[in-house]
Amino acid sequence: MQLAIPLSASHGPLFRQVYLRLRDGILSGTLRGGEKLPSTRDLAEQLSISRTVVVAAYDQLLAEGFATGRAGSGTYVSNGVSERLPPRAENPAQPHLSRLGTAAAAAWPLVNLAPQRTRALAYDFAYGRSDLRTFPFEAWRRILLRCARRAPVAELDYGPAAGNEALREAICAHLGRSRAVVSGPSQVVVVNGSQQALDLIVRVLIERGDRVVIEDPSYEGTREILRAAGAHLLPVTVDGDGLNPARLPSAARIAFVTPSHQFPTGAILPLARRRDLLEWARRENAVIVEDDYDGEFRYEGQPLESLQGLDREGRVIYTGTFSRTVFSALRIGYLIAPQALVPALAAAKWLCDRHTATLEQRALAEFISSGLYERNLRRVRRANAGRRKALLEAIHTRLADRVEVSGAGAGAHVVIWLRHPMSEKSVIAAAASRGVRVYGISEYFLKQPSRTGILLGYSRLSEAEIGEGIRRLGEVV
Repeated sequence: MQLAIPLSASHGPLFRQVYLRLRDGILSGTLRGGEKLPSTRDLAEQLSISRTVVVAAYDQLLAEGFATGRAGSGTYVSNGVSERLPPRAENPAQPHLSRLGTAAAAAWPLVNLAPQRTRALAYDFAYGRSDLRTFPFEAWRRILLRCARRAPVAELDYGPAAGNEALREAICAHLGRSRAVVSGPSQVVVVNGSQQALDLIVRVLIERGDRVVIEDPSYEGTREILRAAGAHLLPVTVDGDGLNPARLPSAARIAFVTPSHQFPTGAILPLARRRDLLEWARRENAVIVEDDYDGEFRYEGQPLESLQGLDREGRVIYTGTFSRTVFSALRIGYLIAPQALVPALAAAKWLCDRHTATLEQRALAEFISSGLYERNLRRVRRANAGRRKALLEAIHTRLADRVEVSGAGAGAHVVIWLRHPMSEKSVIAAAASRGVRVYGISEYFLKQPSRTGILLGYSRLSEAEIGEGIRRLGEVV
């Protein structure tokens, strides 16, 4: 029997390719029940591959019942395999989705952003990204390798759901110094990025129909997970100083805020408003979720104490991530909760995925405790400060009175608000035609914004690239 089986080095192991092609032939009926397959030697010669490869493919067919072996005779296709399969349906099944599944499917076009960024442009003002050019990857690799070599076998089993103890201690120590967060290691739950922290909080604290305060505009990851949970969203419009506590509604269950650098406008919540927000939570018996996504970066004045550090009643859950300060692929974040909520949040984490990757947690704990993390932060702050200065100077020179800037005091992005009417889409398209990628702000609003805003991130561009990018953008705006 002569069999045509095309093989490719880029399509995986050769034995698997042979197995899959033979399996498909059996299922389709091309290879009929009772038909004898070529000997392993013959098929190896036909395909110009090792006989060992064919033996492995045949062994897999035998193990799964697609073929049978007859002593002294050879290998045969099992009878009735293709006959037992119904023909492939023209219209595939449509399983009924749960409420969460329906909401998640509706959110997919909003959160699946990768396909929109297909063509690389020379000047990409991307935001929400870490600075990969300054991160000490060699030092990180050495720590990761050392942790892999030293890790006791017992620690490569399932770990604690709340996270590695050394990492939890390191997170507490660092946040106590840098963000005035008041906590102990037992209050920390290590998660797979801040998005999982938000997911766990929603699962543990929110029922369908609960009244939930969010900023408007706000981070789509928060908004969409609340929508999927069936929460009743109560948007509060953000002004130049962030969320105004005087506008907060009554009888709300929880509020999600970004006080250190409001996302996406960049407003910083003043101390008086922070205190008023905590007073609202006390009065309404509500919980506040403080998303401190890039609170490590501040360039003007003294850093404001975290909302959690001002909390005296255990009403604030503080969330953060290393995606902005280390690198995004690490996927390690944390939440710091009042002690009473930790068991429920840690159990929800266990039910979700047991625990975050163990070796990476050990490496990150050493990276922080060794001082390398804070040294890296200082480098990034200096680099971002230089880029920020270049960006603001270029905006002043090239755009002058045509735009208003917000969010420049902290974080790694600013927003330019156009003073004259021009659609967001036309700005983005015209900039792209000049090799500049900029990002609109409208998608983060629940209510349509009254003016056009453009997000400009600067963590991944050099000062020269920023200057040239803004020069080209000036031709558009």
